[in-house]
Amino acid sequence: MNRFIKAPVILAVLALIMTSAFASAQEPVPGKNYIVLDQPVRTRDSSKVEVVEVFWYGCSHCYSFEPLIKQWKKRKPDYVDFWQSPAMWNGTMKTHAAMFYTAEILDVMDKLHDPIFTAMNVERKRLATVGEIEDFFADYGVDRQAFRKAFKSFSVNSMVKQADARARSYKITGTPEVVVNGKYRVSARLAGGQAEMLKVVDFLIEKERALLVK
Repeated sequence: MNRFIKAPVILAVLALIMTSAFASAQEPVPGKNYIVLDQPVRTRDSSKVEVVEVFWYGCSHCYSFEPLIKQWKKRKPDYVDFWQSPAMWNGTMKTHAAMFYTAEILDVMDKLHDPIFTAMNVERKRLATVGEIEDFFADYGVDRQAFRKAFKSFSVNSMVKQADARARSYKITGTPEVVVNGKYRVSARLAGGQAEMLKVVDFLIEKERALLVK
């Protein structure tokens, strides 16, 4: 009788060991699947796990990543503080960063975020000048005077500078990239794809969550 009882137990233990080994093998590896920042960057809310997507409206990869990040946002835990930060390596990207923050200040981000992506990646509009951006905002009902005031404001200028400094601190090499809790940088290239990128992000979130609850 003992022989018949022990066999299934042994098989179950072996299965558990093999499952654990497989899970460990699949666990994201620092330096291979994501980058550990040399110097952690301060987060805006230390009571939560921060997730920041660094992006550019003119980036086709960011455009294809947007539907994925939207679905991810719907299921993210409450203890995750997610927000986006524009990348900028040249004057045009700084103009687009100002466009992003102008939309935020005027509280029209929900109305304009997707149309801006579509305009630049599908309709091939450059939106490279303040005039082009003003016309675009106006097409969506934004008052021109309000747009000019916001676009040239001290607040927008400050936010653009902060975003630039933040991306430099993150040592961003491309877009989109996601930074988890100011400590880890995740890219599609390292993760193995955009969907895999979010799996690595989820892993790092739980890693940091464990530190928060201690």
